[in-house]
Amino acid sequence: MATVGVGELKGLKVVNIHEAKTHLSRLVEEAAKGESFVIAKAGKPMVKVIRLDEAEQEKPKRRLGFLIGKMEIPEDFDTMFQKEIEEMFYGEE
Repeated sequence: MATVGVGELKGLKVVNIHEAKTHLSRLVEEAAKGESFVIAKAGKPMVKVIRLDEAEQEKPKRRLGFLIGKMEIPEDFDTMFQKEIEEMFYGEE
């Protein structure tokens, strides 16, 4: 096993694909404990393996209702510009 030294992979353990197949269970347990690693093929990094909840935390959680009271939807929202849209499809009447 080696260590990668560039970009976001800096300092991660590198495992060749054959070794990863042989020791998959152990490597998955290590990743689940937060020890990320890279699987390489012929010395070229192919994939980064990280703990699943770390991957989910990268995206900010969506908050429902954060715009309540800050905007209004017109009553005729579903028919707005109906005449103009029909004219675009069917031509002027």
